[in-house]
Amino acid sequence: MKRRFLLGLLLAVLGLNLLFGTRLYLSHAETAAKENAYENIELFTRVLETIRQNYVDGGKISYQQLIQAALKGMVSSLDPHSEFMEARKYDDMRKDTEGAFGGVGIVLSVRTNSSGKGMSLTVSETMELSPASKAGLAPGDRIIKINGQSTEKFNLDDAVRRLRGKPGTDVTVTIFRPATEQEQEMKLTRDIIKVASVRDQNGRGEYPLDENKIGYVRLRQFGEKTSDELELAVSKMERAGLKGLIIDLRDNPGGLLDQAVKVSEKFLPRGQLVVSTEARQVADIAKYTASGRNARPQLPLVILVNGGSASASEIVAGCLQDVKRAVVLGEQTFGKGSVQSILPLSDGSALRLTTAKYYTPSHKVIHEKGITPDVIVTMSADEERFLAIKRSGAPLDALDSKDREQVAKARDLQLDRATDMLKGILLYDKQGKPAGKVTAQVAEPAGK
Repeated sequence: MKRRFLLGLLLAVLGLNLLFGTRLYLSHAETAAKENAYENIELFTRVLETIRQNYVDGGKISYQQLIQAALKGMVSSLDPHSEFMEARKYDDMRKDTEGAFGGVGIVLSVRTNSSGKGMSLTVSETMELSPASKAGLAPGDRIIKINGQSTEKFNLDDAVRRLRGKPGTDVTVTIFRPATEQEQEMKLTRDIIKVASVRDQNGRGEYPLDENKIGYVRLRQFGEKTSDELELAVSKMERAGLKGLIIDLRDNPGGLLDQAVKVSEKFLPRGQLVVSTEARQVADIAKYTASGRNARPQLPLVILVNGGSASASEIVAGCLQDVKRAVVLGEQTFGKGSVQSILPLSDGSALRLTTAKYYTPSHKVIHEKGITPDVIVTMSADEERFLAIKRSGAPLDALDSKDREQVAKARDLQLDRATDMLKGILLYDKQGKPAGKVTAQVAEPAGK
């Protein structure tokens, strides 16, 4: 009986060992197959050739088109921010960061229609003295056709590619103006558009101070010249007696990492950590600290953010909030805290590849979380639209009386609250308390 029991136990152990061993072998085999580059490349080329030989319209598709389509799909499957850029798109991206290109002078966004159904290409801003502003385009106008072609299935890149072109050439746009519910066709002559990334409240480069010596700067993006433009703006305000500053990062989609660091360090002491990046490759792991050049570590600051503030904007807001150097006011930011390295390829195309993630000085992750303002102040889509029209200075003749009234009454609630907050900080300063310490106290995040 005992022998029978021991024999049964031995067979059970051997059976389990065989079962788990087989599973382990199959698991290793499956992993090896997934990681075998040659086998998978062979599969890819087999599919490529099958398409070329059997696809009904195969004669209209080149190997280059198929390969580039495959590359786009492969890279875009990694995350929403990585992409394969064809040579033309890579060239457009470089022009964006350099700050000059041939175009019509509008900033576009994709917005939900007022009916709540579908999305449309919408003008969010027209640049001063640009072909668009001279023709009468205004924030809120929807571009429904470009050169007679419907934009219904266009994304932002499609629209930008068609609107840009050689200066002196024409492009025809058809707009729908929600206020009048009418369509209008406009012929625009492209011009050199110089994008100033730093502007005052009126979209100019004048930077006036209010009666309390409070200044305002808006950063549209982080391009190659942003920190230099900001230095000129702040220096101009300092000569006029600047005592407090509002930095507007609302709807700023980001840009260059080094510019975010250079903007932040203007308000930090030497050696202060601004942001760190963590990655798989040692070359992409780094800590960025303030240089101390032209620093203003005591200037009271309020930073405005919203859901359109992303990437480099979140680095600046997150850093200055983290070290209690500024009050962050507005709405939760986008949460795009990853590093995209631009890797040029031999044929003029490039990879935009996510290679690292950003962390604030206290090691908070930005990616998919965003920056929570110290003070929450929200604005509705209509409030933002009427304010944008008012600031643009566009003619109001095309608006109905109700909308004209709304534009006239439009106020920037977030900016008003930021101004009030700085007034309070400056009042404390007058009573002999250092502004920097007051800022740190006010900037303590809610809930702590």
